[in-house]
Amino acid sequence: MNAASVSIIIACSCAVVLPGQQNPQGESARQQEDTPTNAPVFNQRWNFFYQATSIGSYHGEFNAPYSGENSLSSHSERDVSLTSTLFFGFRAASNTIFYFDPELAGGRGFSAVTGLANASNGELPRVAAATPKPYIARLYIQQDFALSSEKENFESDENQLGGGRPAKRYTIVVGRFTLTDFFDNNRYTHDPRTQFMAWGVMYNGAWDYPADTRGYTWGWMHELRLTHWSFRYASAAEPKVANGPRFDRRLFRDRGDVVEAEHRGQRNGQAGTVRALAYINHANSGNYETAVALANATRATPDINNTLKVGTRKYGFGISADQEITRNFGAFMRLGWNDGKTQDFAFTAIDRLASAGVSWTGAQWRRPADTVATSFTAAGISGAHAVYLARGGLDFIIGDGKLNYAPEYLWESYYDARVAKGFFVGFDAQHYNNPAYNHDRGPVWAFSIRLHLEGAAFRQ
Repeated sequence: MNAASVSIIIACSCAVVLPGQQNPQGESARQQEDTPTNAPVFNQRWNFFYQATSIGSYHGEFNAPYSGENSLSSHSERDVSLTSTLFFGFRAASNTIFYFDPELAGGRGFSAVTGLANASNGELPRVAAATPKPYIARLYIQQDFALSSEKENFESDENQLGGGRPAKRYTIVVGRFTLTDFFDNNRYTHDPRTQFMAWGVMYNGAWDYPADTRGYTWGWMHELRLTHWSFRYASAAEPKVANGPRFDRRLFRDRGDVVEAEHRGQRNGQAGTVRALAYINHANSGNYETAVALANATRATPDINNTLKVGTRKYGFGISADQEITRNFGAFMRLGWNDGKTQDFAFTAIDRLASAGVSWTGAQWRRPADTVATSFTAAGISGAHAVYLARGGLDFIIGDGKLNYAPEYLWESYYDARVAKGFFVGFDAQHYNNPAYNHDRGPVWAFSIRLHLEGAAFRQ
């Protein structure tokens, strides 16, 4: 049985057994953050949500005078992905909550998920296994410490128990999670299951955040939340090898650290948020300049794996902003930069990033739960990184054997339609210029159909 068949079976089963939930506020779920609600909400003891998402993708033939080991195939490809997640939340005490998310994921990406720096499908695990496999996505404890007597109410949602939390609080999270659960959020582009799908659009592609091949890690996160500001810090495990499934347990030597400051406010009565992020990673990784120098000395093809050194540092910065223009229309942007000389290790091969776009809900055409959005993203790499690829070096996700460097440009647009309570169908189009930073290859069109099912099974 292939992944497409499994995805259809799971989606149909969920549709029959678990009734979907409509957004009670009527606002598109694609334009919500975990923000407080004005309506009074009782303290839930536990809840149980689910989601299932299947994405079928296609790209056509394109010009490619040469290809390498990690090139996107110049012949047309059709691939499918599947994820299915259960979200359990349990309140052990007033301000102590446990979350547990088992997940099933599988499928294939274009060319085994290689050949695009800004890869096209954020739902794909970065492995070429078609058969869906179960694993633990999240398993963590969240502890709030009240800094005031004032409360703010939250509605029941995935990984969010309904009820009151201290309006001003210090929170510690410990366990297994993805750092993108807490950092680099953006109201209009943060979830490939419902919003933009390309890796460098859904997240800041220049942030090489610590993760295994599934996108998760083990660590802790600290957050200080005030009226208009939040400050966060996290430290998490790095994989043993680039894009590896196992973690380096020597956290005092190899780990990823990230900090973020967030400001929430209003402009002309419309909500907006700005976030500034900085990170530094320590890993058993390599250096592009050193790899090229070694290759010059030996007259060989540069290989980043010949330069691995424990505790190698990679650092970078990012800015994310989203702003309502009207109640049903908003804009967003991201900027990212990293040092570019150190091996891309856990996320993707992007050293410079600029992304911006707009998003509308369908209220104007009487479909308030629908969303249409478009974005443009420019991704780049450092000079040392470009020389490494031009000499035939390989990253874990790109490498054409040689390189005529140009920034990789992506224009992505989607329409996401609610066709039934809790069931959405999305249509996505992506146009790439200079795939994998190579002006000799492309352009490429990629098209996707996304089926997404979500809702609450039980909550109390």
